[in-house]
Amino acid sequence: FYFFLVQSLDPLPMHGRDLGVHPDDLIEPPEQEQESKQEILENKDVVVQHVNIEGLGRTKEDLLGYEISDVFHAKSLIDVRVCHTSMSTLHCTCLKQKPVLGTDALPNGLDVTFEVTEIKRLTGSYNTMVGNNEGSMVLGLKLPNMFGRAEKLTFQFSYGTKETSYGLSFFKPQPGFFERNLTLNLYKVTGQFPWSSLKETDRGVSAELNFPLGVTSHTLKWEGVWRELGCLARSASFAVREESGHSLKSAVSHTVSVDSRNSAIFPSRGALFRINQELAGYTGGDASFLKEDFELQLNRRLFWDSVLSASLWGGMLYPIKGQPSCIADRFYLGGPTSVRGFGMYSIGPQSEGDYLGGEAYWAGGLHLYTPLPFRPGKGGFGDLFRTHFFLNAGNLCNLNYGEGPQAHLQKLAECIRWSYGAGIVLRLGNIARLELNYCVPMGVQSGDRYILRFTQICKISVI
Repeated sequence: FYFFLVQSLDPLPMHGRDLGVHPDDLIEPPEQEQESKQEILENKDVVVQHVNIEGLGRTKEDLLGYEISDVFHAKSLIDVRVCHTSMSTLHCTCLKQKPVLGTDALPNGLDVTFEVTEIKRLTGSYNTMVGNNEGSMVLGLKLPNMFGRAEKLTFQFSYGTKETSYGLSFFKPQPGFFERNLTLNLYKVTGQFPWSSLKETDRGVSAELNFPLGVTSHTLKWEGVWRELGCLARSASFAVREESGHSLKSAVSHTVSVDSRNSAIFPSRGALFRINQELAGYTGGDASFLKEDFELQLNRRLFWDSVLSASLWGGMLYPIKGQPSCIADRFYLGGPTSVRGFGMYSIGPQSEGDYLGGEAYWAGGLHLYTPLPFRPGKGGFGDLFRTHFFLNAGNLCNLNYGEGPQAHLQKLAECIRWSYGAGIVLRLGNIARLELNYCVPMGVQSGDRYILRFTQICKISVI
C-alpha cells in the first residue's frame, strides 16, 4: 500500500486575491425605518443617484470606479444588494451596505453607502506543507494593496527537510480586470533529487504576464536563472558528475490552457487542456533547447455518482545550437503522480542507479471514482471519501533526431510501463487529496525501480 498527499508547493503564492472576510457573512439588515419603503421598491425599478464609500484610506479613487460601476446599472433593490460583493476585489471588506431613498430629484432614486474596512498594511502567516516526500516550514509576509491599486508584495521563506528556499514577489493587476496581471519574482531555491543523486541551487529572476483570451488563459514568462548542480552523495555516477557545475539559463515560455472542470481535486465533469512551450538560448545563457509539453484531462459523470476520468500528457525536448541537454531540463517519469507502482522518477535512462531523465515521454491514466460501498456517512463526512480504480501507462526515452517521426513514435511505443490497482481517496478541502492504493506494476524494464508497498507524498497532478 502507499499513501500520497497531493498539495501545491509553489515557492511563491503569486496569484489570486486576498479577499479577507467574506462580505456575505457580514451584511447587516437595512434600517427598520426604511423597511416599508424598501419592500415597495423590491420589485420596482430604481435609479442609483449617489454612491458613497466610507472607511477607505490608501485605496485610490480611480480604482473604485471600475469596481462599483455595476451599482449604477442596478434596476432593483435586489440588484443593489448584490453589488456589494464587488468591493472585495479592492483588498477591503464590505461590512455594511445601506441603500436609502434619495432626498432629491427622482422619487425612486437611491443613495448607496458602502462602509468598508481595508485589510491591514502588513499580514503574516506560518504553516507547514508536505510534498515530494518531504516536509517544510513556511513563513510568509504580505503587503496587500501596497500602493492603493490592489498591488501585493509577498516575501516567503521555506525551510524543509530536503530544500530551503526564499523569494520576493510583486503582483500588479490591471484595474477593473484582475485576471490580467503582471508578477515579478526574485528567488533562491535549493532542491535535492535522490533518484538522480543530484543537488541543485537556483538563483533567479522572472517576469510573468497572465491574461485571458476568449475561453483560454495565457501566461507569458521570461526567466533568468543561475543554476548550480552538484552531487548529492559520493556514490553518484560519473554521468551525474559530468553535469555538475554552474550554468546560466535564460528562457521565454508561453502556456495556454482551457479548464472547464468543476473542481481541481475531485472533478465530476469538464475538461482540462494545457500546452506549454519553452525556448532557451536566444536571450542569453548557455542552455539552449526547445521544450514542449501538453496535458489533457476529460471527466464524465456516470451512474450511481461514479465518475470516469481519462488523462493523457507528453512532451519533447529538442537541443539546439549543437549542445546536449542538461539533466535539470529533461523530463522524468514514475511515481504516484504519473505511473503508479514505480518509484519516484525511476523510469527510463539511468547510469549506475542514478536516473538521468529523458528528452521525450508520454503517460496516460484511466480512473474510475465511486462512492464508498453502502454509502456510510452519506451527506456528511462520508462524501469526502471515494473508491478509486485506475490503470496507468507511460514511457520515457531519448530520441535520435536524425531519424523521422515514425521512428520516434516507434521508440516511444517500445517498452511501455504500466500498472493497475485500486484504493481509497480522501479529499482534504479544496487544496489536496490523500490516496491509499494497492498497485501492481507491469512492463518493468531492466533498471526500473518498482515498489508494491510504499509511502509517498507528492505534488498535485491531474492524472
